Amino acid sequence: MPIRSVIFDLDGTLLDTLQDVADSVNTALAHAGLPTHDPEAYKYFVGDGRRMMAIRALPADKRDETTVTGLLSEINEEYVQRWMTNTRPYPGIPALLDSLTIRGVRMAILTNKAQNYTEAMVGGLLGKWHFQYVIGESPAFPRKPDPTAAMHIVEQMRVLPEECFLVGDSSIDMETAVAANLYPVGVLWGFRTRDELISSGAKALAHRPADIADLLDNNYP
Repeated sequence: MPIRSVIFDLDGTLLDTLQDVADSVNTALAHAGLPTHDPEAYKYFVGDGRRMMAIRALPADKRDETTVTGLLSEINEEYVQRWMTNTRPYPGIPALLDSLTIRGVRMAILTNKAQNYTEAMVGGLLGKWHFQYVIGESPAFPRKPDPTAAMHIVEQMRVLPEECFLVGDSSIDMETAVAANLYPVGVLWGFRTRDELISSGAKALAHRPADIADLLDNNYP
């Protein structure tokens, strides 16, 4: 059955956001007199929403509610000023989105990044392309890997689950795809490893964005 739609994750899939996230959180930690982290560590801090990122960044003995809430507020103040400093689409993403648009493939974004930042990033960095739905963290839907939002997107786009790729860089994305009966495609240029993607249900792996278009051409495995 041909693929008619693609749901993309955002951070680590369409956009390389790591440096701006790391700089924002590290600045907030430093202001609080707390240890900072190498940017690579943030590949494993992100993915489960803002609160969990803050908890993971804090020392184990500093994860009380007051400290977490204060750090989240400070992170937001920093991130709102710097989210576009280094964040860019990964190489090959613009060409992929052009290719999918030409093919008439319907596109959407589903991320655990806060809705306000999601909309700002998509508008500012991916505004050339049309995404039918852009869903981030908000009270409207539970976060991935809960499949509710993914199933909502598929239903609203009026395609069958088996006609939709879910493309992402983490176990959270692959688990979401499996739970929603979508086709899980893991990307290897993002934040997590090949082993994580395969063990969490990836049916195909993309080494570069063009591989996703190739999967469409070859009727995917």
